[in-house]
Amino acid sequence: MSTAINRQIVLDTETTGMNMIGVHYEGHRIIEIGAVEVVNRRLTGNNFHMYLHPDRLVDPVAFGMHGIADEFLADKPTFADIANEFLDYIRGAELVIHNASFDIGFMDYEFSMLNRGIGKTDTFCRITDSLAMARKMFPGKRNSLDTLCSRYEIDNSKRTLHGALLDAEILAEVFLTMTGGQTMLTFSQEGDSTQQSSGETIQRIARPASALRVIAASDEEVMAHESRLDLVMKKGGSCLWRG
Repeated sequence: MSTAINRQIVLDTETTGMNMIGVHYEGHRIIEIGAVEVVNRRLTGNNFHMYLHPDRLVDPVAFGMHGIADEFLADKPTFADIANEFLDYIRGAELVIHNASFDIGFMDYEFSMLNRGIGKTDTFCRITDSLAMARKMFPGKRNSLDTLCSRYEIDNSKRTLHGALLDAEILAEVFLTMTGGQTMLTFSQEGDSTQQSSGETIQRIARPASALRVIAASDEEVMAHESRLDLVMKKGGSCLWRG
């Protein structure tokens, strides 16, 4: 049995906005980081959550999505202030991010502006894009975080606005369900749930575990399957589903 520790950080950011033309992050800044630690498929409660002063104004469109105002950010630390703590937290972990190119683009941009010779995030973290995973699992369908919550029956009723920590917690449940069928999260530390700074907890739907139901194909279905494989063989010259 493997004793290797599998440490994953489910992460989300909120920003001052994004460019619709050209590089999406240039000139914009991260204003919130929310990250949830998962070790061997268990939430540890060792979360990372920071609001950041961006040294610029938040775009109105972005404010409409996350509701984080310039006045609220006025006394918050800058990215440079928390960079070392953040690097120590994520270094060596697998980062799980929905639409990873967006957040990683901003993170790399922030690191580069520090002028400390910090490499790109993928040089010290493994990056997994849960959106790309969902698109492979459900091709041609919508795969937003809200859609995946609905598909997997995960309660996201508190997600009236985008918020980095809340979204990271919801994504952690979605990701664990996507990758292992787990529908009830357990914490390796004491407590039933991880709290946001406001004291509100993420509401989760608990469903009793049950054995998988096995349904055998009928003779008619087997014949239809073999007929389809015959067609594949005829058109392609070979068929991976046959020996």
